[in-house]
Amino acid sequence: MNDSQKTILMGNEAIVKGAMAAGVQFVACYPGTPSSEIGILFSQIATNNDRLYFEFSTNEKLAMEAVVGASFSGLRCLAAMKSFGVNVALDSLLPFVYTGSKGPAVIVVADDPSCHSSAQSEENSRGFGQLAHIPILEPSNAQECFDFTCLAFEISEKFNIPVMVRITTRVAHQRGIVEFKVQSSKYKVSEGEFVKDKNRFVTMPPRVLEMHQELLDKIGKIREFATQSEINKIYREDPSVNSNAGIITSGVSFLHTMEALEMAGLDIPVLKLGFFYPLPEQKIRDFIRPLEKVLIVEELDPYLEKEVAAIAKDENCRLKIFGKNILPEVGELNPALIAKAAAELAGVSGYEAPEPPELSSVKHVARFCTVPACPYWRVFAAVKKAIPENKAVFGGDIGCYMLGAGPPHNLYDFLFSMGSGIGIAHGISKAAGGRQKPVAFIGDGTFFHAGLPALLNAVYNKSNILLVILDNRITAMTGHQPNPGMGKTGEGESSPEVKIENIVLALGVKPENMKVVDPVDDFEGTVKALQEFYQKNEVSVIVARRICALLEKRAKR
Repeated sequence: MNDSQKTILMGNEAIVKGAMAAGVQFVACYPGTPSSEIGILFSQIATNNDRLYFEFSTNEKLAMEAVVGASFSGLRCLAAMKSFGVNVALDSLLPFVYTGSKGPAVIVVADDPSCHSSAQSEENSRGFGQLAHIPILEPSNAQECFDFTCLAFEISEKFNIPVMVRITTRVAHQRGIVEFKVQSSKYKVSEGEFVKDKNRFVTMPPRVLEMHQELLDKIGKIREFATQSEINKIYREDPSVNSNAGIITSGVSFLHTMEALEMAGLDIPVLKLGFFYPLPEQKIRDFIRPLEKVLIVEELDPYLEKEVAAIAKDENCRLKIFGKNILPEVGELNPALIAKAAAELAGVSGYEAPEPPELSSVKHVARFCTVPACPYWRVFAAVKKAIPENKAVFGGDIGCYMLGAGPPHNLYDFLFSMGSGIGIAHGISKAAGGRQKPVAFIGDGTFFHAGLPALLNAVYNKSNILLVILDNRITAMTGHQPNPGMGKTGEGESSPEVKIENIVLALGVKPENMKVVDPVDDFEGTVKALQEFYQKNEVSVIVARRICALLEKRAKR
């Protein structure tokens, strides 16, 4: 018997609940905020659970490929990652959409408008809809996170295609009352079996061209499904009100829009789209047909605005479209911004949205943990003591140590993406012809994720860089998830502990150019090693190994 329950859940928690309700059997993630809680929760659930396999994969591409293999074997699968992770996974995601899924597969992607936890870009993953032709659902609240995840599995199973659920920070981390049904999965992980079918799973020409056409035909059918779907709804539609204006929106922008209309005292019909790709074109046509003007409310790039403009050319060529001409294309939206835009749409002159109340807060910059003291304080102090800042070029990477870019260290001269510190340092070294010596920093989790090919390339092409690998025994910044260097899997099982120094030597770094140091117990030895290795004229590596202070405190407790 399925009993309905209500509870308060975070958006990420509701996604996990939805996947479990849909009978998910196989989950692979790489931790990345704002999606990190998804992997952590699945990790806890999968322990001693023979109906669910979970792993923290080494990177997002490998998580995607694990899901592809499990889906080809008939299992119900989910992968979760932040926006930049899709970039890493893209090589395998695109052909997966071509072959289609056998077992239903859902890809959860978390974007971060305003870069609350991101240091690379305000990436907008909605663009992958048209690039990859992958269906995209956009929940706006915790209840929809549950419902849309269940629907994503349903669509994937119905049309044999992976489906993306795209969330943002405000959706992932908001909390709300979620009603759901308690269901025990009837599926087992061990039921998976790969049945050979080269005509389906091998993307070689000319078959791949047939797959492309089959995919486009499939998207056409899903577009019809989207038009009939109840997750595309019109709100504030009152037949007694002869409104010549309307609003089209999706995701968290819908919540801001509804609050904005209350704030401004406006009664404007709102079409909320749960499907972003493929868009329910007929529903949009019906909505804009009687209108004289429409406001498109969306964060970041005007994907939706461009689609509506294209539809309007055939359906209502006189329609005046408001969008990024009155709303910002950078950063998150908020009710005040939308209220002002909606007032302009409605022809209300001189409207000024009320200023949000000022909240007293202590201004501070992000920095390493102080209680207990993070070992990176000692690493960066040793670097500053050993290497003249006016001579060296310092490159950062993605992890806790990226905070070395800010005060009091102010060290990095460049900071890009996962694993890029080594690759960029190599390019600088070659360009400088020996006049500048780059020093690159990378953490243990990031080294396993994307640092190995970069270091191999630097060795192979005879670079002259100093690489400092910061091994704190955990993937710390995203919530203390395990990685191959600590001897434990995502389900908490013991696993071979991969020694970074062994990998470094296997990649061709000479033994005399590799050293392991403890920056806390042997600070002066760390300084000496940095001074010595900085003088070398070939690739050299220092592994600064010291357990994360918070992890050490937890272990003692």
